[in-house]
Amino acid sequence: MTVAAVVVTHDRLRQLRLTLRRLLAEEGLDRVLVVDNASRDETRAFLAGLDDARLSVLRLEENRGGAGGFEAGLREAARLCDPDWCLLLDDDARPLPGAIVAFRQAVAELDPDARGPGAVGALAAAVFTPSGEPCEMNRPSRNPFWHAGPFLRTILRGGRKGFHLPDAALDPAAAPAEIDVASFVGFFVSRAARQDAGLPDGGVFLYGDDVLYSLRLRRAGFRMRFLPQVRFEHDCATLGPGAAYRPLWKVYYHCRNGVGIARAAAGPMVFPAALLWYLVLWSRRARHYAPAERTVYRRLMWEGVRDGLLRRQGRNDRIHALADRLGQR
Repeated sequence: MTVAAVVVTHDRLRQLRLTLRRLLAEEGLDRVLVVDNASRDETRAFLAGLDDARLSVLRLEENRGGAGGFEAGLREAARLCDPDWCLLLDDDARPLPGAIVAFRQAVAELDPDARGPGAVGALAAAVFTPSGEPCEMNRPSRNPFWHAGPFLRTILRGGRKGFHLPDAALDPAAAPAEIDVASFVGFFVSRAARQDAGLPDGGVFLYGDDVLYSLRLRRAGFRMRFLPQVRFEHDCATLGPGAAYRPLWKVYYHCRNGVGIARAAAGPMVFPAALLWYLVLWSRRARHYAPAERTVYRRLMWEGVRDGLLRRQGRNDRIHALADRLGQR
């Protein structure tokens, strides 16, 4: 069984150094592919100076965002070695010691080329902050629109706790759990799933590519399983105090791609109600920003909603300029 890691990086050399050190120290990891997403810092020189037979580098000449990086990385990994399992992770995420061995033990009886009823196409690790707390942005979930229990809990609790796995499920002694959605931090995808469901949608650019890809895998007939004994760390600073996105232009991608997630998760009949629920949540999030930033937040939110409804994709340079201009007022 071969396991290859795909790491996407952009201008975060300090984090990449830590991640590569951890990955290359892991027993049982056969290949590490770094996708350099047009970094402008010293990343290129650093990678050129490394000497490890397991390490490969794919340099992109334009920043395609995390989504474009994972799409290109999975394609390159298939070309290089066509691994049984591909591990996806950001440059600020890394396995805790022994994670790859734990993964190998957990999937020893699984066939990475299995298709049809019961075939497991993806597995997700438990993800924690450097301080040891569960990383909320990486908490796996069920799709509440597909399951009655999570749907009712979401309605009654009014939020993420209704469909995300509870803390008890993250205990290393807990049993593996069936899930529908996981993040690209400690996300293992099989060869068969890559072949049948395709690659992540690079047009998403940033945010939501992992959710959309998870739902696509599930619709292709593959099961997804959460493995609490496989543990990763995510040193993520994207969300500031009170769940505020930094820099502010990230609000646009969160909302634009969130429209696509609502469409994919709920289906065409329920999509309007799901979108309304998202709009309420996004509108309430403005309170986490300073008063001077709330107008900027709402402008970026509605720009994202409009472009999501129009199914627009890719990097939006106008939004980056708009966020900078409004933020300076």
